[in-house]
Amino acid sequence: MLEIPLPPWKERPNEPLPTKRARLLYESRKRGMLENCILLSLFAKENLSRMDERQLNLYDRLINEPSNDWDIYYWATEAKPTPAVFDNEVMAMLKELAKNKKKEQRLRQPDLEYLFESTS
Repeated sequence: MLEIPLPPWKERPNEPLPTKRARLLYESRKRGMLENCILLSLFAKENLSRMDERQLNLYDRLINEPSNDWDIYYWATEAKPTPAVFDNEVMAMLKELAKNKKKEQRLRQPDLEYLFESTS
């Protein structure tokens, strides 16, 4: 099997937070496999708006540095141990979401209407 190397992940320290959140939302929804599209888009809906810059950077690294989406899925579902570099509070949040303690039916990504709802 031929594996094409991905460009190395680079932190974007001067990226404005609204731009970073929008990019991470897009990247959470457009993955290489349906399982991560669903899991990460739900995570983005629940968490991106309230995450601080440090947490956003951790999430950015998590979803963009590994070259294999299956690795992210296996770490989040605890099928494989998480490497130390990604074992942080954001991964803990993702693992908690993946447990689906409320037993919600998760068959597709959330619609984007929530982005336009008033928070007041």
